[in-house]
Amino acid sequence: MNLKKTSLLLFGALSVSISLQAQDGFFTKSQAKQKSVEAAYLKSVNYDRFKVHLQELTKNPHIAGTPENELVQQYMSKIMEDAGMSVKLYPYDVYLPNDPGESHLEIVSPVQMKLSQQEAVLEEDPFSADPRLHLGFNAFSGSGDVTAEVVYVNYGTREDFQKLKEMGIDLTGKVTIARYGGNFRGYKAKFAEQAGAIGLVVYTDPKDNGFTKGDVYPDGPYYNETTIQRGSMLTLDWTGDPLTPYEPALPLDGPVKIDRLDPKDVALHKIPVTPIGYGAAKEILSRMKGQAVPKEWQGGLPFDYKIEGGSDLKVRVMVDQPTNFIRANNVIGTFEGEKYPDEWIILGSHFDAWSFGATDPNSGTAMLLTLAEALGELVKNGERPARSIMIGHWDAEEQGVIGSTEWVEHFRDELGAKAVTYMNFDGGVSGRNFGASAAPTLKKLIIDASKEVMYPDSAKTVFQVWAGDKKEPGIGNLGGGSDHIAFYMHVGVPSLSGGAGGISAYHSNYDNFHYYSKFVDPSFKMGGAVAQLFGLVALRMANGEIIPYDVPRYAQDLKGHFAQAVKNVQGIAPDFKEFDLVNTALNKLESSSSAYQEKLNAAMEKGNLSPSKIKNINQQLIGLEKSWIDPQGMYYGDWYKSLYVCNDPFSGYASWILPGIQYEVAIDRTEKLEEWDERYAAAILNLAEKIDRISASL
Repeated sequence: MNLKKTSLLLFGALSVSISLQAQDGFFTKSQAKQKSVEAAYLKSVNYDRFKVHLQELTKNPHIAGTPENELVQQYMSKIMEDAGMSVKLYPYDVYLPNDPGESHLEIVSPVQMKLSQQEAVLEEDPFSADPRLHLGFNAFSGSGDVTAEVVYVNYGTREDFQKLKEMGIDLTGKVTIARYGGNFRGYKAKFAEQAGAIGLVVYTDPKDNGFTKGDVYPDGPYYNETTIQRGSMLTLDWTGDPLTPYEPALPLDGPVKIDRLDPKDVALHKIPVTPIGYGAAKEILSRMKGQAVPKEWQGGLPFDYKIEGGSDLKVRVMVDQPTNFIRANNVIGTFEGEKYPDEWIILGSHFDAWSFGATDPNSGTAMLLTLAEALGELVKNGERPARSIMIGHWDAEEQGVIGSTEWVEHFRDELGAKAVTYMNFDGGVSGRNFGASAAPTLKKLIIDASKEVMYPDSAKTVFQVWAGDKKEPGIGNLGGGSDHIAFYMHVGVPSLSGGAGGISAYHSNYDNFHYYSKFVDPSFKMGGAVAQLFGLVALRMANGEIIPYDVPRYAQDLKGHFAQAVKNVQGIAPDFKEFDLVNTALNKLESSSSAYQEKLNAAMEKGNLSPSKIKNINQQLIGLEKSWIDPQGMYYGDWYKSLYVCNDPFSGYASWILPGIQYEVAIDRTEKLEEWDERYAAAILNLAEKIDRISASL
């Protein structure tokens, strides 16, 4: 045994010894056994394996639908099978672009100049010379060839376009140029098209990521002038395959035929869009001669930004992007539960990438493979989890969170009945700053587990580094942009996203193993720490006699959210006082939750619940989050069913808590507030009634 492995064993033993508190969900008499299982798990996490997996996963660029992505799929399958998991592929034929096709960007007048659409090859970075790397492109761009005057639209947010309209700027027939940030990139195209623009150029401004922040790649981690952020432009009223909303995009040659929409009938973008680096953007922006931008619109390039380019400056945007069906394969590995095989703890990350995917997504993939191997050691030593632990590797996420959504739509009813939680790790080890976002019932689990794991290269726990000088670290709310969406917002499976973040070469050709090893985590230890922490969360969810949801957290969080909702509504209706029905319902929920926790604590101490009663209680617990799932859904898209949470339909990424009310505020509409008071109160009372029924079972 080498010194490094010995130190890791001590590391695991130390992390176990520091925790003395009782564990939620376990009978008092069962806690010593669970502590032993956790100690064995922590020792089984081999930190060195994370680097091995990441290096193998990122050998090739592997966009969805390519042979290189199939190699990644095969590698993941082998590792999970070797760990003792049963592995199954779930194929779907999804409609997407996975190649830029033909694309050109040039200044036509007052000079003729072709502009770069790809990262520079760097001597220091051998990956950057790979001939399979693509031009920068935005999936689901429209195809077209346009030449026109230019208008700068800042971040291209809804508010930015409203500001331009107030200023009297006509975008009809213009090419717009927007900087990344502020919203999901697809809305930049959507709003530009709605305003009459005929083309869009998107770039990363150095004020947001570039030389104003510090040294640029390869000398530092920030974007250099050729770095390009790729990404999907898909903005529909649903998530997933654009042709099969609500239904899985099952294989075209399979036995079950799915009705698909005609692409002509889907609201895909029509205007051509291309992303560039700020070096190319500088050539356009520096030639603009119109009125000065508002102060907050000024970027980091060394000249005064202008709104309009003037009649002399004309830019050509040409995109001919092929879109067709590709085979996406989700890879699911399962350790079947010994006692409750039909109760599922699901962890996941996508595996397709825009280029090599070292941070996004495959740091998450490598972490999950490391976690799977450690769990496999437990299983081989006779410690099978009580509930099934599943690890899902999702395909075709980058073009619009497609693979995971199709799987959720495929197994919607089963997931509603069996899924205890979904944990998402898209780019889960992209730096050294630990963080998490989660459903209310899962927050305490993450915090408790963070006290058990040592933060790499320090004498502190992850909790101590994460919380800093605060009593408790902040845990955010899930928004859009990744594979938790369908689980959480469509089906109502309590979800979390967690891991370590930092500066990365996001969605660029530089997101490779060289960049990772130099700037993201040179010691390659964070992957093991994240695997330890969320492995503990998974084991506690899997082995607790009672599923360890923090039920009282619902009322605690909701009180704060509704207080904020009232303030938001008062912004459009100053005389608005309260959501009266909701307030009454919240008081009921709080008392029901408190009574449940008291009875649960007593039952855990006695430890005499029968197996049939335990199973019944847990089935009811799985149903709690479904109180938020409303068949009517949201007015901006009924695919989004959760009354509790949704991604912002005007920005894409942001988390909207109480989205029904948020939408009314966003569109300045007051006549439906009474309806929302009724719908939210009904959901809260339904949740309280479910909790009361569980209490009666204890």
